Amino acid sequence: MTKILLIISVLILSGCLGMPESIKPVNEFELSRYLGKWYEIARLDHSFERGLSQVSTEYTLQDDGGVAVLNRGFSNFENKWREAKGKAYFVNERDQGYLKVSFFGPFYGSYVVFELDKENYQYAFVSGPDFDYLWLLSRTPKIGTEVLEKFISMSKERGFDTEQLIFVEQK
Repeated sequence: MTKILLIISVLILSGCLGMPESIKPVNEFELSRYLGKWYEIARLDHSFERGLSQVSTEYTLQDDGGVAVLNRGFSNFENKWREAKGKAYFVNERDQGYLKVSFFGPFYGSYVVFELDKENYQYAFVSGPDFDYLWLLSRTPKIGTEVLEKFISMSKERGFDTEQLIFVEQK
């Protein structure tokens, strides 16, 4: 766990609160509907998630209005669950899907929701500060082909290397 936190810290230290020019955060974002458990369906590879399956994230409201973040995944190599706890806050308005997230101290990186099922909050496409960070999140461990194809298409159009996507094993 210490290694994960160190790697995340390096990531956050080297990150920023910007986003790729081709990415625009969603508007009319409702935090109360976004809170809860999300399953990671696809991502670009990162050392802090490498080798993890059954990855999920849980978002809960903090007393200060921020969001507590709990990332969890199973390491098949270590045969155990790994967790990382963080916090997130809105960068601009509370109805815009643009947050800053930290897993270590005062250092934050961008968390940009650039596509969202606004009707039911069943899927979200998320970017970090640059083209190295990309996730497809879902409320369920499996997602329909239509949403997956939309994610790949929209991400590729915006400049992400979708050939490098990892599809997360969920049980």
